[in-house]
Amino acid sequence: MDISVFQTIWFVLWGVLWAVYFMLDGFVFGTGFLAGVLAKNDTEKRVLINAVGPVWDGNEVWLITAGGATFAAFPTTYALMFSNLYSALLLLLFSLIVRGVSFEFRGKLESATWKGAWDKAIIVSSFLPSLLFGVAFGNIFKGIPMKNDFTALNFTYDGTLIGLLNPYGLVTGVLFVLLFAVHGSLYAAIKTTGDLSKRSAVLANKLWLPLLVVAVVFLGYTYPATKLYDNFLKAPLLLIIPVIAVASLLLVKFFAAKGQCYKAFTFSCLTIVFVVFTGVTGLFPNLIPSSIDPASNLTIFNSSSSLLTLQIMTVVALICVPTVIAYKIWVYRLFRAPVSNEDVLGSHEAY
Repeated sequence: MDISVFQTIWFVLWGVLWAVYFMLDGFVFGTGFLAGVLAKNDTEKRVLINAVGPVWDGNEVWLITAGGATFAAFPTTYALMFSNLYSALLLLLFSLIVRGVSFEFRGKLESATWKGAWDKAIIVSSFLPSLLFGVAFGNIFKGIPMKNDFTALNFTYDGTLIGLLNPYGLVTGVLFVLLFAVHGSLYAAIKTTGDLSKRSAVLANKLWLPLLVVAVVFLGYTYPATKLYDNFLKAPLLLIIPVIAVASLLLVKFFAAKGQCYKAFTFSCLTIVFVVFTGVTGLFPNLIPSSIDPASNLTIFNSSSSLLTLQIMTVVALICVPTVIAYKIWVYRLFRAPVSNEDVLGSHEAY
């Protein structure tokens, strides 16, 4: 097969990896930064942490795989992304490290001060990546101020960390935060019991309207700020992707209002996946557009690895991805039961 076929396959897989990561880790982020609002005492905080405890680190596999796929399939894109956006990505990395450490260290001492400090760390290190991921993708959709001379291998970047916090980037960041907030609230509603579960369901209902408003602003702002709509206008059949995203978002509210949180959570998963699919579909064939010169766009064609590399990666993916999916299904099935106050109070293994 022609190399362009494998380049397209890996672009699709790249988008799928990011979509699955945000779907899975999104509820961990949301549960984390809403813990201070949802939990009324130390026991309820432990319940929330234990609700995500068995799965949060496994969810990171999808982030590592997405980064690894970028490195192996599109090395030029990986190199420029990590050099041009170094400060932002380093801040994101530190946030993810602090989050993991916070989960593990919080219960090591029976001290209110100790636990309070780690509680704040969990909130900040869950909120910051949610915002930063949104800002990063918003800037990718909008275009990065870079200019590339591919023949001379000369690349220049005219942006700054502050420059990434532009209005469109921030709107996308807020969209991600609210998507994860609703997602996390619904997850907490189905994975906890009693008053905590009820408060989580109520909060998900309250957060849905701000999410809808920001989603409408995002869709409207995307037209003048980006070129994402171009592919949809050229191939109207692709509009089924954003239509599914919008329909799923509306169904989240429909089922959440009826107290059917399992169904609402399912459609929240679909909303996040198809929001990411919408952005990725609009980007194609670009990976990182240039806001300075379209000729400098990093695409799947000018930044990919060799045909042999892509072929080997495809074979490896056909073996490993189904294995990871099977493992994740097993883990989520094993820990499918809600976590109660009695579970954390009666177990030495609980966080």
